Amino acid sequence: MALPVAPFRGIAWVLDKVVRAAEQEYYDPGPVQEALADLERKRQEGHVDEEEFEQREQALLQRLEEIRIYRLSQAGPDGT
Repeated sequence: MALPVAPFRGIAWVLDKVVRAAEQEYYDPGPVQEALADLERKRQEGHVDEEEFEQREQALLQRLEEIRIYRLSQAGPDGT
């Protein structure tokens, strides 16, 4: 009886792995932190004015907060 559904379980397993990989990439703070550092460097070099810097910085900080909240929601009761 389990044999006819075996292909569907395999597809579900693959889809689960793809979704998890996509979530890990989307909620990785590394690229956002790099973007913040790059933005700061551009401000210091004069490639970005203060107004643009503040707008972009605010967006990046909001993204980091979103990532932090997601990671907290995914953590177990012991914080891991």
